[in-house]
Amino acid sequence: MKSIHKRLLFLLLVFIILPYFLSVLLIYRQTKENVERHELENSQEQIQQASADLEQYFDEIINLPYILYRNPDLFRVFEEGLEEDFYYKQLEINKGMTNFYLMRSEIRQIRLFINEGKSSFTVYNAMLSSRKRNPGLLQQASIQKLMSSNSNDLIEAPHPIENYNDTSIMPPSDKTMVLTVHHKIVDVLTQEFLGVITIDIDLDKIAHIANHFLQKNKESVWLSDAENHVIYASDETWIGKTVPDELQRKISPIQADTKSPEGDIVFTRTLQEPIKEWHFAKVTPSSFLFEDVRKTAYTNIIVGVVVGGLGLIMITIISYGFTRPIKLLSQKVQRIEGRNMNAPFDDMREDEIGILERHIKEMMNRINRHIDREYKLEIENRKNQHRALKSQINPHFLFNSLQSIAAVALLSESPKVYQLITSLSKMMRYSIRVDQKATVQSEVDYVQAYLNLQAERFQTDFSYSIDVPKDILDIPVPSMILQPLVENFFKHCYDEGYEQAYIHIYGEIQGEYLNLVVENNGNSVTDDELEALKNNLYTPVNEGNPSFAHIGLKNIHDRLVLHFDQTAGIKLDSMQGQGFTVRLVIPLYLKEK
Repeated sequence: MKSIHKRLLFLLLVFIILPYFLSVLLIYRQTKENVERHELENSQEQIQQASADLEQYFDEIINLPYILYRNPDLFRVFEEGLEEDFYYKQLEINKGMTNFYLMRSEIRQIRLFINEGKSSFTVYNAMLSSRKRNPGLLQQASIQKLMSSNSNDLIEAPHPIENYNDTSIMPPSDKTMVLTVHHKIVDVLTQEFLGVITIDIDLDKIAHIANHFLQKNKESVWLSDAENHVIYASDETWIGKTVPDELQRKISPIQADTKSPEGDIVFTRTLQEPIKEWHFAKVTPSSFLFEDVRKTAYTNIIVGVVVGGLGLIMITIISYGFTRPIKLLSQKVQRIEGRNMNAPFDDMREDEIGILERHIKEMMNRINRHIDREYKLEIENRKNQHRALKSQINPHFLFNSLQSIAAVALLSESPKVYQLITSLSKMMRYSIRVDQKATVQSEVDYVQAYLNLQAERFQTDFSYSIDVPKDILDIPVPSMILQPLVENFFKHCYDEGYEQAYIHIYGEIQGEYLNLVVENNGNSVTDDELEALKNNLYTPVNEGNPSFAHIGLKNIHDRLVLHFDQTAGIKLDSMQGQGFTVRLVIPLYLKEK
């Protein structure tokens, strides 16, 4: 392959590099002193700017917790504690602290301590831990130092991140060095102590500010607090340790902006609020400084006639061999911008331009396929929205209406009507709470209410039994997983003429799994129908063509897998043509996700 890159390197060597080094020999001595003085002035401006950026950054971090004071619901939790309305207050903590965690990318962990009740929570990876009582937190050295100071904030020296509540989802491999900021939360009016918020931030932003003005890796920076702890250093092994005595003498503010005994150039600044008495230093080895002086001097050697002549020659050669195909490629890209998504590309070239054209052609093919897929998804999405709009109804209105009708039935001395309306209202109340936690007991009660209504409908032709042991009634399960199976019994048995069918609902524990079974002796399915039903049931939603047949069974199966793992779900059995069985399998060794 005739590489354009190799051609350019040859031209660069002949027309730029050789004249460059020849010119260096002529002008080096005359420019060294002036460029060195310019470098010193430039470094002074850089460290001054970096110091201002650090002060501003820490001011933002320290003032960040004051945002919580603007959330009245969260602040009320600090005032009242968690003993009352714990569920809703925990939701408020989860929402408020997760949003707070996501405000800054450098936040790695947050600990929230509520003095009322001595409870603490942690947020790691945008996930809130469970509540933990932590009365000993106020005895920690850093917290005691915060409590005894007149300030509401305390910055702790860097240290490896630690799992504060031992409940956060924090992998043991996470050994990130973090800087900890403790903030004392008080009542603004009474100055009553309410709690502490602890924020662990990584050092990436500090490193970016401190290293922004460094050239290569030969210069170094040091940021230390008032107690001589290293907050950040170019040599990361020193982070969190005490500044060594040798370096302390070198970066002492008294010696600021001078040469050290070793000949290094040291620039030091003492920072102001909110990090008062902190020191920021930049150390430039003298050898590296003079190296930069030489490099700066070299840039002044290109003079008019040489630059013009060589530039003209290079432009003439490059324009034909390099610029022309780029212009052609640019024109093709402009066609694409004009919505011509099928612009022709020459993928027969053997150089870098040919590779680029092949990649662009492949990219356009992928984009066209993606546009087609997105168009189809948009059509399907609009269909789903239409279905959702057709099915909307206010359950609270229906529930309140049923309560009113039940009261009228009672006044009219119609206890049977009252009993039926009560069963229906129980179903409505449960459906309103469908997004909350459920147990086997609540699912059985919901099915019982449904069966009461169906018993009135079918009178003596209807028979059923429910056998669920008491020791499994309190096991938590996803809501609305049992009643749809019972409803299918009426749909596929009674509605299709099997009026003498019998439905049996029972529960049992087999090994480490809870089994809830709904079986009937009515309508069954063939082996082929059962196989097709299983294929539709067990096919992931992102594979194959979506089908709305048996969507109730598939919905329950997918929810169980989502709540637990792949061992959970639905098992089907045609009972050799003598009926039909649906078995819900729920692992007991896992909690819901």
